[in-house]
Amino acid sequence: MVDDAKLHQFIGQMLSDLGGAASIALVRIGDSLGLYKAMHEHGPMTVAELAATTQVHERYLREWLSHQAASNYLAYDPATGKFSLPPEQAMVFAIEDSPVFMPGAFGLMASMLDNQAKVEPAFRTGAGVAWGDQAGCLFCAVARFFRPGYVNNIVANWLPALDGVVAKLERGAKVADVGCGHGVSTVLMARAFPNSEFVGYDFHPSSVEQAERHARDHGVGGNTRFEVATAKNYPDKDFDLVAFFDCLHDMGDPVGAAAHVRQSLKPDGTWMIVEPAAGDRLEDNLNPIGRLFYAGSTMICVPTSLAQEVGLALGAQAGEARLREVITAGGFRQVRRATETPFNMILEARP
Repeated sequence: MVDDAKLHQFIGQMLSDLGGAASIALVRIGDSLGLYKAMHEHGPMTVAELAATTQVHERYLREWLSHQAASNYLAYDPATGKFSLPPEQAMVFAIEDSPVFMPGAFGLMASMLDNQAKVEPAFRTGAGVAWGDQAGCLFCAVARFFRPGYVNNIVANWLPALDGVVAKLERGAKVADVGCGHGVSTVLMARAFPNSEFVGYDFHPSSVEQAERHARDHGVGGNTRFEVATAKNYPDKDFDLVAFFDCLHDMGDPVGAAAHVRQSLKPDGTWMIVEPAAGDRLEDNLNPIGRLFYAGSTMICVPTSLAQEVGLALGAQAGEARLREVITAGGFRQVRRATETPFNMILEARP
C-alpha cells in the first residue's frame, strides 16, 4: 500500500536531486567564465552590469542568473533588479583557498557522468577501468576537488598530528608522496618545509608532467622531484615520511603497497595514510557524505582498483577497521587515528 505522504516526500527529494544534477553544467560555466569571482569582487549587479564586466552575452547571462537565484546560489533583490553573491556562497564558489570551495566537486561530478559509458559495461564483466582510460580530464577534476582540503589541513593540522614528524621536516627530512597526482599535496609540503626533500610518485605519466609544472610554477623545483612509479615499485628508500593522500583504496594491491612502504621507511619513519571518512558498517555511512563517496567509489575507485593486479577494490568507504587490516598485513605493528575532518581520517602507521 502506497503511503501518499511518503510518496510526496520522496518526490520532493527527487526534485531536489534533479535540481542539483541540472546545476552541474551551470556551476561549471559560472566558474569557467569567472562569473562568481566577478560578483564577489564587484558586489550586487544587474544582468547588464555583470554582462559588461565579464564580457558575456546578456541574454544567456539573464537565464543563468535566474537559475542561480532559484537554486539559492545567488541572492536577488526585486527592488533593484540586482543579483549578489552572499559571503557564505562566496566561500563555496569564489574563494579558492576556502576550506569549502566546491567547483572542483562539480567538475568531478561531470567526469563521473562521462565515465558511465566505460563503467556500465564493467558491471556485467567485472573488468576494471584503468585510471588513464577514464573519461575526460578526471585527473584535473580530482586534483581540484581535493585541493581545498589539502590547503587547509596538510600543514596546519594533519602533519602536526603525527608524532615528531614536523620537527623532522623542519630540520630536513626525506619524504615520499605516493599517488601524488598533480602534485598539489607535494608542493604544499615542499613550500612549508624548504629544508626537506620531497619526491612525488604516480603511475600516471600525464599527472607526473602536471606535477612537475605545478612545482615549477610555485617555486619549489629545488626540493621536489617527480617520477612515474607505482606504490609497489618506487625505487628510493630511507624515507622519514611516506604519505598516501586519498589513494590507498584505489590501489589494486594495497597490502603489497603497504609492504613496500614498510621496507622503504627508516626504522623510525612514519607512514601517513589519508583516506575518506567512513564508518566500518554500511549503516554508519548512510548519510550525505557517504552518498557522495559511494558514488565516486562506484564510478572511479572500484573500477580503478579492478584494473590493476590483485584488484582488492577496497572502495572509498572501506572504514578504519578494514584499512587497519591492510596496513598491518603489510608489516606495520602500530596504527592509530592521528586526527580527522568531516571528510577524511588520518592514520599514522609505524613499523
